[in-house]
Amino acid sequence: MLLNADLHIHSPYSMATSRSMTPESLLAAARMKGLDILGSGDALHPAWRAAWRDRPEDGSGIVVVPTAEVEDRHRVHHLILAESFDQFAELAEVFAPHSKNVATAGRPHVALGGEVIASAVHDLGGLIGPAHAFTPWTSLYARFESPAGCYGSERIDFLELGLSADTSYAAGIPDLAGIPFISSSDAHSATPVRLGREFTRLDVGVPGVRGVLDAVAGARIAMNAGFFPEEGKYNRTACIHCFCHYSLKEAEALGWRCPEDGKRIKKGVADRAAELAPRPRRSAAPRTSTSSRSARSSPGSSAPHPRQPGGAAPFTPNSSRRSGTRSPSSPPLPPGISGRSTRVWATRSRP
Repeated sequence: MLLNADLHIHSPYSMATSRSMTPESLLAAARMKGLDILGSGDALHPAWRAAWRDRPEDGSGIVVVPTAEVEDRHRVHHLILAESFDQFAELAEVFAPHSKNVATAGRPHVALGGEVIASAVHDLGGLIGPAHAFTPWTSLYARFESPAGCYGSERIDFLELGLSADTSYAAGIPDLAGIPFISSSDAHSATPVRLGREFTRLDVGVPGVRGVLDAVAGARIAMNAGFFPEEGKYNRTACIHCFCHYSLKEAEALGWRCPEDGKRIKKGVADRAAELAPRPRRSAAPRTSTSSRSARSSPGSSAPHPRQPGGAAPFTPNSSRRSGTRSPSSPPLPPGISGRSTRVWATRSRP
């Protein structure tokens, strides 16, 4: 049976999360969004585990999968799925000697590497994969060049794409061949614009949590759905303060410092994914010179679009954003970088 799943959310015990996040409000929002499966989020926290265990049966039929996110000693975030909250209670005990906040934070920091964390999860029968794998701050590809660099000999059971990527970004990376891709909301609020804003449609054979885990591990992904990745906050290489966008060539020439305000330029998800994929072979046919500011197609609506698990078309830049212009007082740019270039001003469509 085809079921819609949002497996990565948070609780009131995580930073910057709504106090209204309760099991009851989450289940009500899940029903509104048409979700059949909901990750609990933050299952390493004892009070949040108790809240899910003690909730009255609501008759919704929504399958609640115990899940949690942890940050390792390299600041890589990992998403963990398990069959029961008791497994997470055991995992919390394993992590406790290596974490100052495993009992107090929804998303704890664990001073262990990815390989040790994955081994502990697998020993307890759980599944693990990199959360928002391409995000430039706290992800697998922010720190490492491959899954093996982070997880060593331990397997990853899935990879979460994140809000600024879709299947086409990951499908061209050889190291990810055969690994299931999932999409999740990473919601910090139960409002309908947050919960279920990205989801995975799973082909679940047996109803219940075990059937969901088997579908993920078995790569029975019918569809990933979410926003156009260009709308993601981290999709493009940009200044972390003013969000002015740059090409990789421009960012390198500028020493990764924004001339508008002197703040850091961070490499975006699209450029990072392109680095990790093999370069296409050049055609022998002569090329026609085109301007770097030629017309670009726009995805139009910001409504979620299907992310097919394989064979997706390459991303197309969003033309709905204004070209950036420099003020007269802006510091000079290095040679070869024009004052009005391919940079655009970003709109923060996501938190």
